[in-house]
Amino acid sequence: MLDGLTSHIERYMDLLSARQKLVSSNIANADTPGYKTQDIDFQFEFMSLAKGQTPQTIQAQGLPEKTDGNNVNLDREARLLAENQMRFNLASVLVKSQLKTVQEAIQGGNTNS
Repeated sequence: MLDGLTSHIERYMDLLSARQKLVSSNIANADTPGYKTQDIDFQFEFMSLAKGQTPQTIQAQGLPEKTDGNNVNLDREARLLAENQMRFNLASVLVKSQLKTVQEAIQGGNTNS
């Protein structure tokens, strides 16, 4: 049970890290003429469970282009940064909880040891 759930959380955290890198790159290129916002199809990548593989990068759809052809929306990217941080924190808490459960089982339920 622990291995299955842990591997899912590990994949989830890997995808969050990949998205964080893309968002950072988008922000860094906010003033680059012709740059198109990059993202990942988070749900598709998570469901594919292709562990260890780099997620496929896609161009974000529906974003208005500036006159220079750039479509980075800094408000969107800031929201994604905050969302990623919250999701990563939650996943970290879940992993910590699982490890504490294993530790308690090893110690026979006595956490004071």
